[in-house]
Amino acid sequence: MSQSDRTPSSGSPRPRASARGQHSPSRRRRRLHPALSALVYLLFVIAVSVILACVTWVAANDVLALNKEPVTATVVVADEDSFGDVVDKLKEQGIIENKLLFNLFATFTGTKDDITPGSYVLNTDMDYRAILTNISSRSTSRVEISVTLQEGLTVQQTFELLEEKGVATVGELTEMAASHDYAFSFLADIPLGDASRLEGYLYPDTYNFYLNQDPLYVINKILQGFDARVTDEMRQEIAQGDYSLYEILTIASLIEKETDGTDRAHIASVIYNRLENVNASAGTNGYLQIDATLAYINGGNVPTEADKQIDSPYNTYLYPGLPAGPICNPGLESIQAAMDPDSTSDYYYVLGDDGKHHFFQTYSQMQSFMATQERYQ
Repeated sequence: MSQSDRTPSSGSPRPRASARGQHSPSRRRRRLHPALSALVYLLFVIAVSVILACVTWVAANDVLALNKEPVTATVVVADEDSFGDVVDKLKEQGIIENKLLFNLFATFTGTKDDITPGSYVLNTDMDYRAILTNISSRSTSRVEISVTLQEGLTVQQTFELLEEKGVATVGELTEMAASHDYAFSFLADIPLGDASRLEGYLYPDTYNFYLNQDPLYVINKILQGFDARVTDEMRQEIAQGDYSLYEILTIASLIEKETDGTDRAHIASVIYNRLENVNASAGTNGYLQIDATLAYINGGNVPTEADKQIDSPYNTYLYPGLPAGPICNPGLESIQAAMDPDSTSDYYYVLGDDGKHHFFQTYSQMQSFMATQERYQ
């Protein structure tokens, strides 16, 4: 056969089969130069390190209170707040930046359970430890307020004032007044169940409280004021007399509401004359007929003739003798007047145009005086 007979009639010569089979060889991957590869790795490590350093620095700033914008805020921790709620408030007020980190810090330092309800003045100069310390019972940042309880306030008015000042709510105080058995001997015989049981015992004075204070602490502190000012000697003197401490406080509360002047002991004498001389010719027959008791019944409004018919054990027009209990919280001067009244024969008194009380032995004498006063025309 000729050479031409062995040559294909068309196309290029067939490629020779590879010794490894009939497949085409794969392309080789290009590899980075070792020096370039090392540089890329180094850059990656540096980038990660920078990111971690930045995160660490930011976290450290928050934990240690470094380089933070100056912020001061009052943070209120309520009784019902969880620790998470407190953390949310700290974040919202700008005191912390990282809630997760703060939570972890409190967990590892075991300070979560130290949080105490109250209002606290915090700032971004405080590190995490200082923040946690200052929202605990060891705090020096709790907002303190001075509250003056004036003579003559009722229990309800006292609680309303404390709520107005941000010490505790009326509801909280009312519940604690009604249900808690306070460890004072003067309350031993007064049953639980009604906040008015403390009427007469919330001693008028100036007290310092924290905002959002525990209502139990608030009431106990005011009762301590009574316990300190109405001394054992006074109580012993009362025990030797004809009236109990509760009755003396009731009389003192009437005196307190009837005058703000220097005639307390004279008004006390009228009250005792009416209580003790029920058959006297003055004709009072044991009825005190004190308008302040009607105001206590009707919620503090100016008494009307219709109020005299309200069926209440506090109505001294409808029932003879003392009302069911104190009608306010009297001050020390009224308590002392109830303990040591003037000795008079007066059964009546009335406020004159001069702003002073005028006293009389008979009803007709009082009527004659009132006829001369413009305020009664």
